[in-house]
Amino acid sequence: MRRLLRAPWELLKLRFGWLVLHELRNKVLLAPTAWRLRRFEDAETARLAKVLGRPPAAKVATVIATHRRPEALLRAVRSVLEQSVRDQVVLVVDDGAGLPELPDDPRLFAVSLARNTAVAGVVRNVGIRLTSSAYVAFLDDDNLWEPDHLKEALAALEAPGGPDAVYTALRRVRPDGTDMDVLSVPFDRRRAAHQAFLDTNAFVARRTPALHFSRLRRTPAVLPREDWELIRRYARTHRVAHLARPTVRYLVNPGSFYTSWGD
Repeated sequence: MRRLLRAPWELLKLRFGWLVLHELRNKVLLAPTAWRLRRFEDAETARLAKVLGRPPAAKVATVIATHRRPEALLRAVRSVLEQSVRDQVVLVVDDGAGLPELPDDPRLFAVSLARNTAVAGVVRNVGIRLTSSAYVAFLDDDNLWEPDHLKEALAALEAPGGPDAVYTALRRVRPDGTDMDVLSVPFDRRRAAHQAFLDTNAFVARRTPALHFSRLRRTPAVLPREDWELIRRYARTHRVAHLARPTVRYLVNPGSFYTSWGD
């Protein structure tokens, strides 16, 4: 009986992709969490917009999600402020744990959510909604950008006939700082149904209504991650391209708050 049941499941995975099927299951099982978190996101966006006043505006807004990593956060913030692209704003969104003292820079803004959500999509959505820019980029508090990350991304996005979004290659590093590998996979939406190679730390996109993260409560054990869901959904109506040069130093972090590296 198990073999008979397994055969249709394997056929479905081959046809639609195991990530697509897992995401369909997530939407069914976790839908109630999304409704509650959407209400919280709306309330926090309204509250924090009053705190900030005028929305931080520039050509590109970089959203940094953080939670209880003050030293790593400072390194991440510096790697963004040291970008060769100057026409940017940086918004740090703390997931309810409190912020360290940040550099004094007129392009840098920071807010804290009223409580911890443990949902990276909601944290990043608040950052998107609180900023005003043509393009949006993302960096987590335990990763770093090379100084020309935004320059290379914007050059591709603003070229005649350019795509709506790009993602660069990731140089994945171990906790001791040594290189592990380089993840560089050309974009293919069908391939993304079967392989999880998409990550928002390398993603820079044109701001459109499609640019928002899933609000499902994804524990570290829930696959696929919100990065995959956003980019694959965005690509349904927008053109996404890959830049093969690694411009992100991505920490494979066993202590990650949002991602499990246990397997």
